[in-house]
Amino acid sequence: MSKIRPFVKYSLIGGAVVSTALSLRANQYELDSIGAVRLSRAAFTVFQIGVIYKKDLYGKRLDKSSPEYKELKSVCHKRSAEKLLDLCCENKGVYIKVGQHIAALDYLLPSEYVQTMKVLHSQAPSTELKDIYKVLKEDFKKDPLEIFESIDPEPLGTASLAQVHKAVLKDGATVAVKVQHPYVQGNSRVDMKTMEYLVKLMSWVFPEFKFQWLVDESKKNIPQELNFAQEGKNAEKIAQMFENVDWLKVPKVRWDMTTPRVLTMEFVEGGQVNDLKYINEHKIDPYEISNKLGKLYSEMIFIRGFVHSDPHPGNILVRKNEKGSCDIILLDHGLYATLKNEFRINYANLWLSILDRDRKGMRHYSKQLGIDGNIYGLFACMVTGRPWEAIMKGIDREQFTNGEKDFVQQHFTGLLPQISSVLESVNRQMLLILKTNDLMRGIEHTLRTSARMGAFRVMSQCCVCSIYDEKYKNCNTRFDKLKITLAEFWALFKIRIYYTFLNLRLLTGV
Repeated sequence: MSKIRPFVKYSLIGGAVVSTALSLRANQYELDSIGAVRLSRAAFTVFQIGVIYKKDLYGKRLDKSSPEYKELKSVCHKRSAEKLLDLCCENKGVYIKVGQHIAALDYLLPSEYVQTMKVLHSQAPSTELKDIYKVLKEDFKKDPLEIFESIDPEPLGTASLAQVHKAVLKDGATVAVKVQHPYVQGNSRVDMKTMEYLVKLMSWVFPEFKFQWLVDESKKNIPQELNFAQEGKNAEKIAQMFENVDWLKVPKVRWDMTTPRVLTMEFVEGGQVNDLKYINEHKIDPYEISNKLGKLYSEMIFIRGFVHSDPHPGNILVRKNEKGSCDIILLDHGLYATLKNEFRINYANLWLSILDRDRKGMRHYSKQLGIDGNIYGLFACMVTGRPWEAIMKGIDREQFTNGEKDFVQQHFTGLLPQISSVLESVNRQMLLILKTNDLMRGIEHTLRTSARMGAFRVMSQCCVCSIYDEKYKNCNTRFDKLKITLAEFWALFKIRIYYTFLNLRLLTGV
């Protein structure tokens, strides 16, 4: 411990000096964006959280199996989560991104943290309208009121990197204008430097925890999300991919009103996918929502290889259409995972082996995705969000219960070193897929549709199509192509028969 303290002391001083210099220059000398200020807030919050656990939990010397200890631990989790939420709201930017990521990890972190941080999905701190006008004026080189007939002062939604306002253009079109928070570009660079430094420090003090993957992914993803012109291109790409899906709506981009910091799109009405009051009032079937989202994301992952990777509830709207069914409106196209064919095929085979309870297949395809063969079981649990016992019984046969969710959450929380090792070694493409899976399961849990059979049927079909399409591409003769086509037809036919049987068994209770 005596060696650690000087290292921490001088490292903190060095980090503060470097981040301060970077901050002042990048953020037009905005004092609140000084690296030393932001780093000090983070360090002080970490210190406060450490005191909470050391003094109020571990200092009590209670039996860890006693009800008193569990109750006190929950209280400490809640207080610490609120401290972390305050830090995210003060530092904003990347910190809110991290908070949103925490809110998506239902199966890895204590529920007190997950529930506290979920407010950041739709109620992140907002920027004052005068600062929004400043960004618009800088990017368009005009006074905003020369371009817009009106701009609603209250944002429709506020996210980590930007906020959205309803506006009317001079031509009368109603649009949604996404404007980047003024200093987020400069802050993000400073915060990433700070995060990288703190993660390296934590890994030095606690070598069993590996978090470099988080830094690497953030450094790669944040710049993409800060380029709103690229987001517009992603929106057009996904709209074109699914142009034949009449229930999927992607707002059209107004390129004449779009810059790297401002994205203008058509305004589309709808309620958030987790707004049960809106869903009930408009008589929308939650199972229809889940089924359509399942189809959409299964095709993105296993067929298209282009995956919208931030499907938190604020980015997915639903509405009743003229036909009486449900439309899905997909927002925020800043972060997409582009999957290589080899990865798609291995991941599809992994899912089929999980559904078939094939341990040999799970071990093999986990290894293909970068996972040590000895921990393939943990990886399968992370992919599915289910305990090993449920996987071995058949996750498409067993209903997912709240008790099972609590068990997974508690069990996974005790395996954080092993989980961090998995995340450090797994194929990098898998990280966004795991995040996407967690967010989709969170939506299903809110909608109370976790037990639906349709999800596994659609996923199985997409996995089969993905695997056989790749085989078909590698065929050299017509006869080989015919064999692959017939084999695919037979595999899909067996899936239809299998799930028809399961549904009948469920209905009859046999």
